[in-house]
Amino acid sequence: MSRPSSWLFSAPIDLGVFVGSAALSLALLALAPRLAPAGGTPEWTWVIAILLVDVAHVWSTAFVVYLDPVERRRRPGLYLLVPLGGWLVGVALYAAGEMVFWRALAYLAVFHFVRQQYGWVALYRARAGDRDRAGAWIDGAAIYAATLYPLLVWHARLPRAFAWFRDGDFLAGVPETIVPAATIAYAAILAAYVGRALRQAATGPVAWGKHVVVATTAACWYLGIVATDSDYAFTVTNVFIHGVPYLALVYLYGRSLAAGGASPRPWRTRLVPLLATVWALAYAEELLWDRGVWHERAWLFGGALDLDAAHGWLVPLLAVPQLTHYVLDGVLWRRRSNPRVSALFQRAGASWP
Repeated sequence: MSRPSSWLFSAPIDLGVFVGSAALSLALLALAPRLAPAGGTPEWTWVIAILLVDVAHVWSTAFVVYLDPVERRRRPGLYLLVPLGGWLVGVALYAAGEMVFWRALAYLAVFHFVRQQYGWVALYRARAGDRDRAGAWIDGAAIYAATLYPLLVWHARLPRAFAWFRDGDFLAGVPETIVPAATIAYAAILAAYVGRALRQAATGPVAWGKHVVVATTAACWYLGIVATDSDYAFTVTNVFIHGVPYLALVYLYGRSLAAGGASPRPWRTRLVPLLATVWALAYAEELLWDRGVWHERAWLFGGALDLDAAHGWLVPLLAVPQLTHYVLDGVLWRRRSNPRVSALFQRAGASWP
């Protein structure tokens, strides 16, 4: 992992990616009375947040897996079976019931979103050379509290004015009576994290990058889920801090492979082709979703197609990019299973173009 550092890549990059995406989220939230007075998500917000960030970041996984011949040769069976198996499982779930399918997909997405934030903290700990086991427990508890507590409140206060994918995709039945005790535990865990951070700052280097991830996660998840009750608030606080850092990770990973001679196609490591390609793929996917399933944005995608009879296989097929991203994200960025991830950190403190 090269020499220890408080930053994954460099201070400007880390702050720009994590603080920048959170600042955008919180600024849009603060402007909610002007931008979304009814609480719904305006169309321009859907285009920027969902189409250009959320769906696009899903497709960016293809750049470091399916468009990378070196990576494809490392685990060809896994990379073939994940999308095929995802589609077959999706067909089976949809056959069991439309809401069964959406509920399973929603909880898989929740798991993915929570684990990504934990993954950033784990990378920061490794980058700093922090091997304190008690500290690992506190750090893990803090990032899980920052994400799971808002989800618990969400479940306890159903129905809400927003949903993960569709109304009713979360299970009701969590009693409101457990929220006060959970709130105390939430506050105590975050206080323990802050206390440890202050003690460390008094005796050694400050883990700025890790603190930024924990603080921005706690702020955005709390404000977007607990403190407010609108689809607009949830969208702007949820999407940017998840998708923007992932897109940056894919871009910098590709650059590090190209710099080390490990990428035979340098064009994939350039920012403009990367964004142009994932945006085009995101538009194509959402066009199929809208014309074949949702029928909500004819102004952007064109008229509806009568494909209701094909939904049993079409909806799971359109969900394959998401399912593939969720599964592969859990194995691709583990340093033990992908030694090339360590190349990301060989240029710590360098100026990335």
